[in-house]
Amino acid sequence: MIELQKDDGLWTVTINRPDKANSLTHAMLSELADIAEAAHADARVLVLTGRGKVFSAGADLDEARAGLATSDIWERLSSAIAAFDGLSIAALNGTLAGGATGMALACDLRIAVPTAKFFYPVMKLGFLPQPSDPGRLRALVGPSRAKLILMAGQKISAQDAFTFGLVDRLVEPDALLETARDLAADSLAQRPEIVKGIKALCTQ
Repeated sequence: MIELQKDDGLWTVTINRPDKANSLTHAMLSELADIAEAAHADARVLVLTGRGKVFSAGADLDEARAGLATSDIWERLSSAIAAFDGLSIAALNGTLAGGATGMALACDLRIAVPTAKFFYPVMKLGFLPQPSDPGRLRALVGPSRAKLILMAGQKISAQDAFTFGLVDRLVEPDALLETARDLAADSLAQRPEIVKGIKALCTQ
């Protein structure tokens, strides 16, 4: 249910469970984390996307009830993405919800289709978000809007996400992966140490 395509330093990871709104099981999250960790040595650009009209609805409901919603596997995944020295891009083919938000927040860039929605209903469900998610969200949208999403439980439209700074560009569905490749082009063409150095300067 996790697909990986490698193309000369560009790794494209696709969540492929559209019949379940790309909801994530522990096994899927572990596979995503394994890929993100392996990318440190072999990839220069990492693109995350989904199959169908939803990027991910978050945790698989059955596994969430069994404890997945509070598992540290989410933090392992987002930490691996954040630690990647190359360029990471979340190419959001649709709605992003719940714990799946963490992997997108950990990426360097987020592009999304205009019909996407964004929500992280931890307050309603009675869970704390994963430890790094609120800080990354606050850095992108500011403290008040982070509270709007996490505490007030608001569902954010793609246009609002773009206005807030949660999303960097809105892209039509048929151009989503092409746009991701265009954004990746300079990093793929440059020496890894230059990419790593510029990224480090941007995150100081």
